[in-house]
Amino acid sequence: MTESTAVVDKHSAARPTGAELYTRLLAAFLLPFLAAAFVLLYLLPGTTDALFAWTIEPPLTAMFLASAYLGGIWFFAAAARPNNWRAVNRGIPAVLVFATLLLIATLLHLDKFHPGHISFIVWFALYLTTPVLVVILMIVNRHTDDGTDAPRDYRVPLPTRIVLAAIGVASLATGLALFFQADALIAAWPWTLTPLTAQVMGAALTLPGIVNLALLRDPRWSAFRAVFQAQIVSLVAIVLALIIRAADLKLAPSSVVFCAGIALSLVAYVLFYLHNDRRSIRDEVRRDLAEAQAGTSA
Repeated sequence: MTESTAVVDKHSAARPTGAELYTRLLAAFLLPFLAAAFVLLYLLPGTTDALFAWTIEPPLTAMFLASAYLGGIWFFAAAARPNNWRAVNRGIPAVLVFATLLLIATLLHLDKFHPGHISFIVWFALYLTTPVLVVILMIVNRHTDDGTDAPRDYRVPLPTRIVLAAIGVASLATGLALFFQADALIAAWPWTLTPLTAQVMGAALTLPGIVNLALLRDPRWSAFRAVFQAQIVSLVAIVLALIIRAADLKLAPSSVVFCAGIALSLVAYVLFYLHNDRRSIRDEVRRDLAEAQAGTSA
């Protein structure tokens, strides 16, 4: 092989595939909107009447939605990295459901939005197109991850995956119930909701539910590490929001149950993440030592 041929082969190998290019472009397209929404809803939650697509009351609801967007920023930042589809693949169906539910909620409550406001135009355009763009993303990447282990991969044990799936079922069931039976559950929620904000909250709660259920069919830690990082980031933001906007909570048992559930979920997720990372590193060290010993013996 000549030097010029080797250079050509090197550049060909480095050139992204069509699927990878589409994934990175879509992630890069969504990230600025997610960042803007986070700033408006989390840092300026009391200004939604003037700056956002619709007025969100109380501010705790705005901060809760912003927490989901913060997790989305982490997630799509991972998707924007080269050759990283395996790390985000299992989170994409959750994104599709979330975006679709928000589109439905928007169409059902158009009278609650600020017509003609730039924030509403951007919001509506994004949720009208994002489900389609995400479906295309899934189609073009359908053969990108063949389900095999990554080098030095770690497989999460079934009992652990069952526990996380149970948490996911609870979150998914709550989210869907809140979305489709909003009127019946609003009174029991820990803070004041409207039919629209109840559906938005329900959509956000489906995210961890769908991700955790995916663990049952895919034990590879490499396929969930970045996704759980995003979930932990989101949970930390939710906990801070509950502390900052504690005055928005009702003086009711439901508030105690909800806050305790969020706090326990954060602890469980952090412990789960640290355990898997440590096991993955420990197993890798053991394999390296075994390989080194085998090489020495040979």
